[in-house]
Amino acid sequence: MAGRALLLAGAPGTGKTALALGVAQELGSKVPFCPMVGSEVYSSEVKKTEVLMENFRRAIGLRIKENKEVYEGEVTEMTAEETENPLGGYGKTVSHVIVGLKTTKGTKQLRLDPSIYEALNKEKVTIGDVIYIEANSGAVKRAGRSDAYATEFDLEAEEYVPLPKGDVHKKKEIVQDVTLHDLDSSNAKPQGGQDIMAVMGSMMKPKKTEITEKLRTEINKVVNRYIDQGVAELVPGVLFIDEVHMLDIECFTYLNRALESTLAPIVVFATNRGVCTVRGTEVLSPHGVPVDLLDRMLIIRTMPYSLEEMVQILTIRAKTEDIQMEEEALTALSEIGSRTSLRYCVQLLTPAKIMAKTMGRDEINADDVAELDELFFDAKASARLLASQGDGYLQ
Repeated sequence: MAGRALLLAGAPGTGKTALALGVAQELGSKVPFCPMVGSEVYSSEVKKTEVLMENFRRAIGLRIKENKEVYEGEVTEMTAEETENPLGGYGKTVSHVIVGLKTTKGTKQLRLDPSIYEALNKEKVTIGDVIYIEANSGAVKRAGRSDAYATEFDLEAEEYVPLPKGDVHKKKEIVQDVTLHDLDSSNAKPQGGQDIMAVMGSMMKPKKTEITEKLRTEINKVVNRYIDQGVAELVPGVLFIDEVHMLDIECFTYLNRALESTLAPIVVFATNRGVCTVRGTEVLSPHGVPVDLLDRMLIIRTMPYSLEEMVQILTIRAKTEDIQMEEEALTALSEIGSRTSLRYCVQLLTPAKIMAKTMGRDEINADDVAELDELFFDAKASARLLASQGDGYLQ
């Protein structure tokens, strides 16, 4: 399905955006979902096509699997062996550090480089802590305190972890989820130094920087190499563009190309327009989208809700907002919804609750709903009022 496009077309209030949110929840946290609105592309700092491409890249995930050799266990001893400073003087330098690690299977004594001793000090490692050291990079990570020491104090802010299982030296598979946009942005910003000028420079820089096409091509090459080697796998996500009629002809021609590229997500468009002009042209087109792009889409029509569905939606909404309603009130409100719109009757819920409380009741009854319908106007009723009494308003 990657690289395909769907268009949700329907009248306002037929659940297009709700459907997209449902898709996002269903996909879970592992699959990237990037929502955007058509009008987001207009910026004085960044090109329209750049904003679109950025969101395209956000919706493509990369799952990187790494096999790392690690030493992990509870620290049983940690002694730094010191030698005379070879440069002379009275100071002594650490030549190596001996660390004892214990797991459920056994113990092991490691002789480590002095740079790892600095990393141990930085992590504030003491005897009784559970740590793991990466064999190839020498990175030290403190997992927490061993739960054998849990009864040491009555109250403390320490996190206790169980003694690691298996051997001290083991191979671990680490899975990392990143999006292509993360890779782009991390490579686009050169890492500054630690001096004050570099820090000032990073603060003075504008927040949005354009990522060049050349950089993206290089990153694509690296990604494809990783995929071929089996180190990483591609996770095409979903890009949801709401109010797609707000895009102009430049964006639509760019979308034609972007949808055909090798790395493309599933794109879901949504619009509530009928036949209208394509922005930036004088051409009339269905949904305000050029015909050549419409040709590449599967179009899904969203229908207005029936009375039974409105009753169900209002029941869920009332339950979420902790509003108690009588059956007659619910039916009356659903009938108002079928006559006006779902959004209007959902908005009447809170005023109805306030009105019932004012009357000294906990439950909303049908009279409250009828009174509120007289008090407030929906869009259609307001338009009718303007048509009949338009003389009283300023033109």
